[in-house]
Amino acid sequence: MENTVHAPWIRAPATCAVIDALTVEGADVRFVGGCVRDALLGRESADIDIGTPDPPERVLALLESAGIETRTVPRGIEHGTVTALAGGERYEITTLRRDERTDGRHAEVAFSDDWQEDAARRDFTINAMSAAPVGALHDYFGGRTDLEAGLVRFVGDPATRIAEDHLRLLRFFRFYAWYGKGEPDLAALEACKAAAHTIPSLSGERVQAEMLKLLKAENPAPAVRAMWNMGVLTVLLPEAHGTELFANLVNIELTLSMPADPIRRLAALIAPAQREERDDAIFREAHTSRTDAVAKQVAARWRLDADDGARLAALCNLPAMFDFTANRHSRQVLLYRLGPDYFQDVTLMTWALQDDIKNDSAWTKMLDEASKWEAPTFLLNGADVLERGIPEGPEVGRLLRQVEDWWIENDFTPDRKALLDRLDALVDERPRE
Repeated sequence: MENTVHAPWIRAPATCAVIDALTVEGADVRFVGGCVRDALLGRESADIDIGTPDPPERVLALLESAGIETRTVPRGIEHGTVTALAGGERYEITTLRRDERTDGRHAEVAFSDDWQEDAARRDFTINAMSAAPVGALHDYFGGRTDLEAGLVRFVGDPATRIAEDHLRLLRFFRFYAWYGKGEPDLAALEACKAAAHTIPSLSGERVQAEMLKLLKAENPAPAVRAMWNMGVLTVLLPEAHGTELFANLVNIELTLSMPADPIRRLAALIAPAQREERDDAIFREAHTSRTDAVAKQVAARWRLDADDGARLAALCNLPAMFDFTANRHSRQVLLYRLGPDYFQDVTLMTWALQDDIKNDSAWTKMLDEASKWEAPTFLLNGADVLERGIPEGPEVGRLLRQVEDWWIENDFTPDRKALLDRLDALVDERPRE
């Protein structure tokens, strides 16, 4: 097994400039964590992290002497992290450290010059590797073997690692979703199950960050199923109905080579497990109110932004009044009413609710129509109504909606003249005061 890490960013001029600045006095500097892991897999890495035995004040001085721009924040510098900006890239440079005290949410650290001690405080073996600037791999805990086997394994005792930082419980499932193969590590699963009660102590922002990353994995279904089986998902997301709808949706997305959509996948976990077919107004209002409340609970707890929260609520309220396999005109009406993006979401979610998701011809046809949809333009506006002597107020909107409904019923074909004629007829039909 070759013990050398290869990646284009290692030899990039900006990387070399940062490394040269940090090693000018001979410090043993290495790339650490995710960038090493991803390089071994041939994947691009979003972050380039560098470890050094020098304290942060010395790191700042070395970078500034080399003319490299730096950024620091109080909590970052306290934990030994300095950000270098070079060649349009960000390099997070962190002093080697060890944990002095932890409470499951925060850690007090002491700086160190011991690489193995620093690696031992990391979460998983695949994240505990480091590489010298020339690419030589340092692997104290068998991370490379685990990476090739698709084994996500804690460094040392899983329960101890989770007790140090409760977020590691969720990180385990996130990394399993992205890097795992086969069955998850049993010792890790048992530790996660035992620590599930600590999840409510995590901030919504941290939960959101981990879970949206997990849900963005190509196929997170095995990880989510493991969370459900271990009782973790029940604590994390008590609104979840199970994982069948979620697994069906992921399966459909994979079959169609669609990009992962974490909000739609989240909706598949909390949406009703079957589509409500009743169409009476009172029932529909109660159903919508109930599902809106569930979506709002999750959005608030996970600190989702307003747009994601609104989309989550919409995805939990699948329209029950439409026949999704109806004729072309009905589908065109749906596309116009819902818009192509929501139409696609609703189609995928409703498809995932079917008993046989392999019977796909009608569903793929609808998705194809949505991808090609060019919305027709309704050529009237409020000014046209006002010009006919209608005072400003709700009557203007009511007349416009009536004309628009007529236009839709006629397959969007009437031109502006025909629309104006229809508007005139409706105005004339109004009762005289």
